[in-house]
Amino acid sequence: MESKNNTTQSTIRRDVRISGIGLHSGKEASITIKPALPNSGILFIRKDLENPIAIPALLEFVTQTRLATTLGRNQAHISTVEHLLSAFKLVGVDNAVVEVEGPEVPIMDGSAAPFCDALMEAGIYDLGVAKKVAVLKRRVEVHKGDKSAIVEPSRQFKINARIEWNHPAIGEQELTFVLGQSDIREISHARTFGFLKDVEALHRMGLACGGSLDNAVVMDEQKVLNPTGLRHTDEFVRHKVLDAIGDFALAPLAFLGDVTLVKAGHELHAELVQAIFSDPENYEIRTMDEVAAHKESAAYVLSPAWLAGTLQGIY
Repeated sequence: MESKNNTTQSTIRRDVRISGIGLHSGKEASITIKPALPNSGILFIRKDLENPIAIPALLEFVTQTRLATTLGRNQAHISTVEHLLSAFKLVGVDNAVVEVEGPEVPIMDGSAAPFCDALMEAGIYDLGVAKKVAVLKRRVEVHKGDKSAIVEPSRQFKINARIEWNHPAIGEQELTFVLGQSDIREISHARTFGFLKDVEALHRMGLACGGSLDNAVVMDEQKVLNPTGLRHTDEFVRHKVLDAIGDFALAPLAFLGDVTLVKAGHELHAELVQAIFSDPENYEIRTMDEVAAHKESAAYVLSPAWLAGTLQGIY
């Protein structure tokens, strides 16, 4: 049965294996993504351990948010999960098992595009079971200094992100992305980024050992060092939106709302999810069929025509 809409849950049709290197360890990293049953969500498994450990992709298993989102359970950890989780959301995969060989998901080119490509090549399978979401009933916000993450009630999932860096290549950038309405190419191939001046310190902490111009946008004090330059002049804010979608995928239930992010990162994303779901009065649970039936939400249902048109030949 082909995947027909976003009102029912989905998985992939067949196993898919993806290999590369880990951004932080610099070592070979491989994952195998497998189909899963309805209501399974995304489940990671450290397959390389003598006794494999399963780690659900849920906020309660987040152990670290410095430079990447890390999941952990019983001394086992899996780092840099956000790009893969974002890819699941972008192409509409709700349930999957991710077997990981090592402590990291491979960084690939630093974006979600290779994951989106692999998932679509595997095929999306409609499980025919209703998809439930949390529809926000009131404003929820978290702040830390000049950084903020705010969500307002809405019948769609929209992110408006704004960043500001005192660097000639970045400056102030802003982007709005609506899941199921915006073209996923707006963010799917936006790469992670960093600064040359920070590399030595990160290496001393055992971080970014696998980082290179092949999997990140790297800048010195004045310019982008990658020979091919940027994929977009505002690639930086595009990647921030990509990260946010992946981090929000760790919510216990997908939520609808208009999100505004100002200078936010992994830590603030996690705090917003925690703030939303810490109080049941913040939301109501509805099926996507119920949301689609609402006259204000009909435009935001992911149609097969949109999905086919968006994904055809983009990678």
